[in-house]
Amino acid sequence: MYTNILIPIALDHEYDVQRTIETARRLLATPGKITLVAVLENVPAYVAEYATVKPADHIRAEIEQRLRALATDQEGLDAAVLSGKPGVAIPDLAAETSADLIVINSHKPGVEDYFLGSTASRVVRRAPCSVLVVR
Repeated sequence: MYTNILIPIALDHEYDVQRTIETARRLLATPGKITLVAVLENVPAYVAEYATVKPADHIRAEIEQRLRALATDQEGLDAAVLSGKPGVAIPDLAAETSADLIVINSHKPGVEDYFLGSTASRVVRRAPCSVLVVR
């Protein structure tokens, strides 16, 4: 059983979030905590220089609100919004918070994943703790 579980959420692929939360709950010891994590990737400087509005705080608040909505009516779920590259930020958070398990969804691979790489595979390679990939 695990006492500190992270669940990374890609808000553009949130179709299996409840199933992932249920999986994490089955593995959670009492007392224990589960944290839903979303990562806001940084806007490249060459793009940011042309933006007239700096929406980072607004976007961060919206993402946190969406995470909290996923946790509605579910006890013991925290939410965290990070900045950076997901494959790096998630393992870093796991190390900082002494997480003992990351439960991450893996969508079915396609050509775009072959060329871009998969967040799940990056998390697996870098994580300082166990990782359960839910398919």
